Formats: sequence, C-alpha cells, structure tokens
Amino acid sequence: MTRHVIRLTFAIALFISGEAICQPSAKHFLKFDSLAKRWDEGIPLGNGWLGALIWQKEDKIRLSLDRVDLWDDRPMPEIDKLKFDWVVQKHKLNQYDSVQRLGDEPYEKYAAPTKIPGAALEFKSNLLGDVVSNELNIITGLSSIRFSSGVVFNNYIHATKQVGYFGFENLAGISIIPALIIPGYNGGKAGTGNSVEGQGLERLGYPKGELTTTTNSIRYHQPTYDKHYYEVLIKWVNTRGKSLLGEWTITHDQRAELPDINIKLKETTYWPEHVQWWTDFWSRSSVNIPDEKLEKQYYMEMYKFGSVARANTPPISLQAVWTADNGNLPPWKGDFHHDLNTQLSYWPGYTGNHLDLTAGFTNWLWKVRGENMRWTKQYFGTDGLNVPGVTTISGREMGGWIQYSMSPTTAAWLAQHFYWQTKFDPTDSAAKREAKWYITEVKKYLDQLRKRSDSNMLPLSSSPEYHNNSRAAWFTSITNYDLSLIKALDRMAFDLDAKRNSTHTLPDYDVNETGLTIAHGQNLDESHRHHAQLMPIYPLGLMDIENSRDSLIIKKSLRHLEKIGTKAWCGYSFSWIACVYARAKESDNAVRALKIFESNFCSPNSFHLNGDQRGGEHSSFTYRPFTLEGNFAFAQGIHELLIQSYKGYIEIFPAVPVSWKDVNFQSLRTEGGFLVSATRTNAVVQSVTIRATAGGNLRINLPFRKFLLSPVNKNIYVDNDITHIAMKAGEVIVIKNDDQQ
Repeated sequence: MTRHVIRLTFAIALFISGEAICQPSAKHFLKFDSLAKRWDEGIPLGNGWLGALIWQKEDKIRLSLDRVDLWDDRPMPEIDKLKFDWVVQKHKLNQYDSVQRLGDEPYEKYAAPTKIPGAALEFKSNLLGDVVSNELNIITGLSSIRFSSGVVFNNYIHATKQVGYFGFENLAGISIIPALIIPGYNGGKAGTGNSVEGQGLERLGYPKGELTTTTNSIRYHQPTYDKHYYEVLIKWVNTRGKSLLGEWTITHDQRAELPDINIKLKETTYWPEHVQWWTDFWSRSSVNIPDEKLEKQYYMEMYKFGSVARANTPPISLQAVWTADNGNLPPWKGDFHHDLNTQLSYWPGYTGNHLDLTAGFTNWLWKVRGENMRWTKQYFGTDGLNVPGVTTISGREMGGWIQYSMSPTTAAWLAQHFYWQTKFDPTDSAAKREAKWYITEVKKYLDQLRKRSDSNMLPLSSSPEYHNNSRAAWFTSITNYDLSLIKALDRMAFDLDAKRNSTHTLPDYDVNETGLTIAHGQNLDESHRHHAQLMPIYPLGLMDIENSRDSLIIKKSLRHLEKIGTKAWCGYSFSWIACVYARAKESDNAVRALKIFESNFCSPNSFHLNGDQRGGEHSSFTYRPFTLEGNFAFAQGIHELLIQSYKGYIEIFPAVPVSWKDVNFQSLRTEGGFLVSATRTNAVVQSVTIRATAGGNLRINLPFRKFLLSPVNKNIYVDNDITHIAMKAGEVIVIKNDDQQ
C-alpha cells in the first residue's frame, strides 16, 4: 500500500504546476521558510477520517495525528434529570441557580464526554539543516519540507483510504527514526482549566496504553472508557540510507492494520487515485476575483472543506480532524455545537457544488435521529424530533448553557440542510424523502410544544448566547431567532408538501427603530457575536432587500448593528455578516467584513482563531481557540457576492463591488440544480453559461438587457425582468451580452 510513496518525487514533478489541471494554482499554496512552532499554525492535512498537523516542537518535526471519531462518548452525568417544564417553572419562580447547577455545571465539572487526541509522530531534525521551504500544495494535498542538507520530507493523507504517508528523500546516510509520542493520559497534568482552555487529559482516568515496537513499526493500543479503545500503527522502511518511507493509520475499536511496505513494487501506485479525488474536487467549481488575499483565503477554505468533509464521516465538529495537540482536551471539548458551528461549516458546500460532502451532515443527522427523538420525549415531553444544541458524536446531549445547548428550535435550523440538499439537487429522491420525514417530525414536536404556551408560541424562548447563561437569557416573548426558524420550517414544509398547515398562526417579527430586535422589549443593546436576530436575512432568506418593507427593516438592522460595533464579535461574526451584507446588496461592506476576517482572525495557516490576533483592533476577544465554522462561512461569503438563487430565480454578480472590474466563476450550483458560470470583464458581464442537472424552468435575472442565446431556444420569455427558459436535464446554454451601448 506504500508503493505510491516510493514514486513521490515523480508524482510531485507531474502534478506540481496545478494550473494545468485545476483552478487553484501555486499562488494559493501555503508557503513558509520555516516550520510553525504552534500546533494551530501547522500544515493541515486530512481526508474526513484522518487528520495531521505538521509543525516543529523543540528540535523535532512533529505530526499531530488525529481521527474524527476518537471520542469519549460516555453519557454526561446528571443532565438527564432535566425537564423543560421544570426549567420553565424554575425560571418563573426566579430560582434559576438550580437550573444552572443541573444543566450547566456538569459540562465544566466532568472531563467527558469529549473529543480526544490520537498521538504524535516525531522526527529529530538537528541533522537535516535549516528549513529552506515549507509548502502545502492544496491542489494535491501534499506537504513538502526542504532542508539545506538537500533532504525533502513529504507527507499526505490519502483522499479515500484511511492511511497517511510520509517520506524522507536524499538522506545520504542521515539516520532518521520515527518516534511515537502518546497523549498524556497518564503522564500529563490533570489541570482544571475551563472548557475553552481545555482540561488536562489525565482527568479522563484512562488505563496506561500499550506500546509495541519492532525494527520497522510502532503500535500503540490505548484503552479509553467502558472497554473502548483506539490504536495507532506506523510502519516504515529505510532504503539503503537514501530514503525513509512510511505509512500510518488510526483505528477506533478495531485492530490497526497496514500491509507490509514492498519497495520493489513500483509499477502501480495509489498516488494517482489520491490525486484524482482532489482533481475531481477542484473541478466542481472555481472562482477568480481581483483581491489576491481574499482569493487565497477562499481556496484555503475550500481545501480545508475537502479535508474534513465526506459523505460517510461524522459531521464537521469544532476542530474536525485537527484536535488540539497541547496536552489538553480541545476547546469546548471538540463537540458538535448546533447553535451555529455545524451549520455554518456546511454553507459553502451547496453553492460550491459539493453536495456529496454536505450529505455527510444530513446522513449523520439521519443516523442519530432515534437518539434525538428519545431526548425530545425525555426533555420536552413531546412526540417528534428536536436535537440538542450541543451533542456528542452519537447525538447525545452534553448540556452547557441550556438556553442554547437545549434550545427549543435547534432542529428547525438543522432541517434547513435537509431542505438544501433537495433544493440544490432536485433529482435526489432519497434526500427528498428524508427531508420530508425530518421536517414533519420537527413540526410535530414544535406544534405540541407550542400548545403548552399561552401565546401559542414557546413557553420560553432564547437568542443564542445573548445575556450569556443568566436567567435573563430566557425570554417569555418569542425571540426573532426562534420565530424565524419556526417560520422557515413552515415554508420548507409547504415547499416539500411535508405538512402544509401550521397549527398556529405566526406573528410578524418584532421590529422597531433599530430594525430587528432580539425580542419584544429587548433591542440589540450591546455588541454581540451571534447574529441571531438577522436569521431572517441570512441564512433563512425570509426577507428580501428588493421588497420595500423588508428593505427598510434590513437597512435599519444593519445601521444599528454598525452603531453598536464589533467589540464583542468573534471571527465567524465577520464571515456571517459578510453573507448578510451580500444579501442586502451592500457589496463594499461585505468585502470589508471578509477582509477583517482574513487579516485579523486567522493564523498563518488560515485557521480561524476566534479572537482578534492584531491586539483587539476590531474585537475585545483576543484569545485563540481554533474552530472551523468561521473559515467555511468566509467561503460562502465569497459565493454570496457572486451568485444568489434563494428567491426562486438566479442573480448573477448580485453583490460584486464596483471596484472588482474583472471577475469570473465556474460551475457554482444554484437552487434548482443549475450549474452556472459567468464572466465579467472591465465591469461588464460578458456571458453566462448554464447547465441543467435536473431540467425544468430556469428563472434568471440577467445582468444585461439584450442577449444572444445559444443554442436557440423557443421556450423562452421575459416577465418582470426575469428571463424564463425551459431546459432539459443535461442541456447547456450560453447567454451572451448583446447590449448595444
């Protein structure tokens, strides 16, 4: 299985140019003249299952090895005693401290459940000389480090196999021996840091792991909890002192196996299969914008998306396959936060034409639906389906600030991803059946819960993290966040004919001179990281800037947001607001938000670090816990500038700044399953190419008045500036600008 490693030098020469085979090029690569000294600035590799970060610790090259399903999934103690009706009662009696003790304190009190790290692979580098270059080729997912001695160190994780590969070339007699560094489950510090800083690994109470070594292999067997375990296996071969070639894997609850390395078999390699996956990935879509920094950040985001998402893996958690390698548990236990983190992480996959990867989210939600229905019955006392806002890998509740970790409307937001799977690919009948079932069950639950409220809304409502974990974070009137999600769920149900009629009539949003409020009687009166009150604008698309009433509300909301300021924002706040600004057609504001994210909230390797890394220029948060949702929302912010389709018709370059004279994109996907490419030269849109994957009526607001259509299509008409064209599945049309000016 390592024959491809032997031909790594040839493979690099064949595929290094990149520009000949896909849109990203060498200018988008990560390039450094040294190794990172921190794990969260390392070179990231991944395939959805396995992950690695390459950096330097002391005088050693370190590969932090991870696997997505390495979880301590024991039940969270105590919180199964919680009942929503009891919470409502305690809130009414102003006895909320008892709720916090039961619903919040266990999250900090107990080390598990949690994501756990795998191990680290280290190589002494003192004989290799200085680092000349440290490069990540995002076209092929290949990391190459060159030393002044002439030694080259290559690494990649195979795109479809659960194996990572490494190879030292040009050793010329230099002795290199891999060393496996095991996590400090027994030898670390059992610190009592909070969930953001990460608690010490010793607190998990694991037995000591077993390390087995041979001349050319290392196996590590680590028991975890309740008879579970994981294994790390490394194999390598030294070819007469000239090279060291090896492979590694991590398994969960099964023995790790790797085939012997046969250095004689050079005829067939696994490298082309790996490259083919990445070639296909990059061929799905591409963008070309005149801002080099934003374009590079965009391609790094899409590279990371291809590194962490697969249809058959657990969904993207806070850090996915890049768990913290600092001797502690990961920030926020590396869990699944559904009050924005998982949702934002999948945003770019739909427009980016990667529905096979976004399906990983809905596939997992479908898999754990039984567990979620059990919890819904236990906590809310209803039939149907809701999802805890913070969960383990098996979908079990973890608690924390229960206004959000046990929010009444989490599943309504998650349902949007089922809905998007069907809207962006109308041919997927299985996805449509699952979406209808899921939305119906969420509606069933919400209808029953709402009957227990005097206002026919919710017994208690919240707006994510507004007023943090205080009693005031619960509202007795419905928040715009909860209301917009219930409205969106009704719209999705109607569109899919899942359940046409809502049990109760829904009110209008609470609006005043500040625009969309948090809730009745509660304006956005302080800077806040979560744009919950703006959900109707984005991502739910319930408000339209072209509608005069909506436009007034949207503009008031944004001007008030700007007045309040960004001092309590995290990095993802800027990515998200860029999407909102794009929907509001405020292109310069959208681009400004994206620029702030890229310049202030990302590490040199492009990781989103939550806090402002330039000393608090735009936010008072200056810490650096790494999470991924801000990265992926950034990529969607770029998409929203270039194309939108949420209103039932396609808009080309709806929010591109005037200063962006030359822009183009290829094969971005829209609702209805259309793949769209467009070119804008010298501020004029020249052409639009559309391929119908599903067929049907194309509705598009063309950015020019007169046009030439090829091939000629008689089934075409224009109504209120919207061009209608009947298309068959697989048909491709080209629309060229024919304005005579």
